[in-house]
Amino acid sequence: QVQLVESGGGLVQAGGSLRLSCAASGRTFSDYRMGWFRQAPGKEREFVAAINRSGLVTVYADSVKGRFTISRDNAKNTVYLQMNSLEPEDTAKYYCAADFTFTTGVVNLASRYEYWGQGTQVTVSS
Repeated sequence: QVQLVESGGGLVQAGGSLRLSCAASGRTFSDYRMGWFRQAPGKEREFVAAINRSGLVTVYADSVKGRFTISRDNAKNTVYLQMNSLEPEDTAKYYCAADFTFTTGVVNLASRYEYWGQGTQVTVSS
């Protein structure tokens, strides 16, 4: 089992940047592919970005492609989400998630992830 704790959220003006972190503990971090998801009030949780176990393969939602970057540091048991050129539409609670796997691929389906953090709020003002 793995525990996930997100940090780095906050209030930022449109066009600004934030970096979210997700610290993992409990099992070998490199055994997990990781993902970031977000949920705005009244909306369903949606996929943002995912990264494979080694960090060499990433995938992004079209809405964030070119603005957000997911990365991981397996030595620090941490996955990051660098968010640039933020827009009011990015306002949501952001969650990291972990999926234990033997494969080298990524996955963008929330249902595939076994473990979830509590989330960190990101608010972008116009």
